[in-house]
Amino acid sequence: MAVSMDDIKKLRAMTGAGLGDCKKALAESNGNIEEAIEIIRKKGQAVAAKRSDREASEGCVLCKYENGFAAIIALKCETDFVAKNADFIALTQSILDLAVANKCATLEEVQALPMGNGTVADAVVDRSGITGEKMELDGYCTIEGENVAIYDHQGKHMLCTMVALNKAVDATYGKAVAMQVAAMNPVSLCEADVPEDIKASEFKVAAEKAREEGKPEAMIEKIAMGRMNKFYKEACLLNQEFIQDSKLSVSQYLQQADKECTVTAFKRFTLRAE
Repeated sequence: MAVSMDDIKKLRAMTGAGLGDCKKALAESNGNIEEAIEIIRKKGQAVAAKRSDREASEGCVLCKYENGFAAIIALKCETDFVAKNADFIALTQSILDLAVANKCATLEEVQALPMGNGTVADAVVDRSGITGEKMELDGYCTIEGENVAIYDHQGKHMLCTMVALNKAVDATYGKAVAMQVAAMNPVSLCEADVPEDIKASEFKVAAEKAREEGKPEAMIEKIAMGRMNKFYKEACLLNQEFIQDSKLSVSQYLQQADKECTVTAFKRFTLRAE
């Protein structure tokens, strides 16, 4: 049967599929919109299954803060070409909007949210069928609080950070620290928060290096501890040199806004290898 352009446009609006795919699905379903949607969805499932062993290393990373809840999410794909596509970015944003509105705690909760004629997980599979690339959600993390700053590094949707402060101060302070997290990739908030396995590994490396340098065995532990202090300064957010003024630590920078102001939590996610 002949397929009308109005029906093609309607199906495209409902599925995001290309005009050619919509026309083909409508022809196959004899103009039945619901059956055409199912045809497009099955195509997406077939593509997803076929490409399940491919690496999805590109994608779009976005962040959002609303009503005391902040989240970062990444929708991954195979190529930079697809990652920069407006429809792909819009889908990522729609998923993030739903996640934040529902204050989802886990990626599994996000995937189960209703979207279109199915769930978020279904929408990702459908988009995979449209682009012909493997797609998957990743990197979902959240922060709750009244004073949260978010940052999309250079607006490129590849690296996002979130920082929660314990005080309501000028927004420039939170943004500056969020930029610090993006640039310096801290391991933890402070020395006490560094995981014990990382501490042990760093101490072992410092001690072995001192031995290789021929330092006296009696001095090894003291030298290693000194190097650990340097590690804490570089790896702990509050101890780091503030990137906008190396004379200050991040902690000292925040105290300029309020003597009691500090960071209570931070999150960072990127698709780029570092």
